[in-house]
Amino acid sequence: MPLRCAVLDDFQKVATELADWTPVADDVEVVSFTEHIADEDALAAALGGFDIVVTLRERVAFPASLLARLPRLKLIVASGMRNSVIDYAAAEAHGITVCGTASSSTPPVELTWALLLGLARGIAPESNALRAGGPWQSTVGADLHGRRLGLLGLGKIGSRVARVGLAFGMDVTAWSQNLTEERAREVGVHLAATKEELLATSDFVSVHLALGDRTRGLLGAPELALLKPTAYLVNTSRAAIVDQDALLAALREGRIAGAGLDVFDIEPLPADHPLRTAPRLLATPHLGYVTEANYRTYYGQAVENIRAYLAGTPVRRLP
Repeated sequence: MPLRCAVLDDFQKVATELADWTPVADDVEVVSFTEHIADEDALAAALGGFDIVVTLRERVAFPASLLARLPRLKLIVASGMRNSVIDYAAAEAHGITVCGTASSSTPPVELTWALLLGLARGIAPESNALRAGGPWQSTVGADLHGRRLGLLGLGKIGSRVARVGLAFGMDVTAWSQNLTEERAREVGVHLAATKEELLATSDFVSVHLALGDRTRGLLGAPELALLKPTAYLVNTSRAAIVDQDALLAALREGRIAGAGLDVFDIEPLPADHPLRTAPRLLATPHLGYVTEANYRTYYGQAVENIRAYLAGTPVRRLP
């Protein structure tokens, strides 16, 4: 009897199309879940009959309480080489191997600029008006050339966002708690003396920090109050870095020009969530990593991970 593999959050129904699963076809039955399962009881019921789970990003948590209810589970494959919602100690205690995959930084860089440009030029409202027979031009676009782009974080993604900003002729500045003048010079940007300085002087602010104890809630109401009323905020990193209630209030009250979000405290975002109807917001459903090349890597390496596990030589083990 073959092992059973659950592929979670296959919203586009492409998990078995964008990778060759034939190397494990004789040993593994693959079942794709195209709807998100958020409730732990529902997850325990749905996954109880599976030996392997392939999970995308950090949308589905695997705490000790859930792992204890999945006695058949022996392998978790997560996309990317970092996952903060898997209890690794509990997995080890239950004899569950956890493996990851490579993940490209290119897609989130590109989506960051899609959101930033969409905000600056009013792409969504202008397109909607045109298609609905509304007014011919109703917004005045914000220029990028000569304006300041402030980056919170200058790692793999932030540095690539910076280089695009420089190509647009923007004045790019960056800040993070560990950022050095030397690193900023390597990328060709200015180092802001403080987070507060960056927020107060930037025309566009983009978040590119890892989520941790020091960055959770980094941008709350006091920090958002520092932004210019003409400034835009983009977050394609982690939702918890920005206080979403404070951001919602700033958008509703017109204290900033707009925001672009690809990440949310709850995913998928409930149908009645206030962010779905917030003014001045350009939002996408966590598309930062969702490209054909990235999916081919995720699912292709998931197959490799499963094959290696079956051979008794697991690869890309986490953490």
